Amino acid sequence: MDHPLRTVRIAAAQTPEFRQDLPAGLTWAEAAVAQADAEGAALMVFPEGFLQGYPTDEPAARTNALDLASPAFAAVLDRLARPDAMIVIGLIEADGRRLFNTAAVVHRGKVVGRYRKAHLLDGERLFEAGTDCPVFEVDGLRFGINICNDTNFPQAARRVAEQGASLIVCPANNMMRREAAQVWKDAHNRIRGERCRETGLWLVSADVTGERDGRIAWGPTAVLDPAGKVVAQLPLDRPGLLLFHMPGRT
Repeated sequence: MDHPLRTVRIAAAQTPEFRQDLPAGLTWAEAAVAQADAEGAALMVFPEGFLQGYPTDEPAARTNALDLASPAFAAVLDRLARPDAMIVIGLIEADGRRLFNTAAVVHRGKVVGRYRKAHLLDGERLFEAGTDCPVFEVDGLRFGINICNDTNFPQAARRVAEQGASLIVCPANNMMRREAAQVWKDAHNRIRGERCRETGLWLVSADVTGERDGRIAWGPTAVLDPAGKVVAQLPLDRPGLLLFHMPGRT
């Protein structure tokens, strides 16, 4: 007798930028998480640097950085404690004097782990590169994290695959000068699709959208299958929540 394929619902947020405005970002995040939770999502993904708006100049980054063991981050956790979904949320992390571009993994108000971006751009020299590649599991779905530029490096995806994951979670922040954004508009999914085909993994991305100071962000926030095909994607020009049924373990 054939059994129906079990699925796990995942969610990814395409968000406005909240530049150095943690209260506004958290308010938006609470509403998005509540919506994802109401839709039965087991995993919720936010963009790179979401909590502080991804500042890359050192004074702003240091002023806004959060230590994951601090009372300030405990207050963030308290705001995100109610839903059942596991949350992957981008932030600028302080660890003593060191700064990291981090994706924190949060479940029911507790930090269950973190991933620190390994492949930094020239404009991210204030951060230290991460070295660890942890994997996480929720509702039978095993996933690892590549942050934005990490997906340009096949070894980053391969490290996730080698640990038995089926999904790459990709928080991204592609707020770029308009000329660069136009060049990259269709390249993000193409490159991410290469990583899917190389590893046989699914991928979900979460990105920002909007315009400021001659820059524009379109996303994409999307799900790609192991063949590298885009199977779900939000419109490029407005915030929203992407929901998708991922194949899970039977």
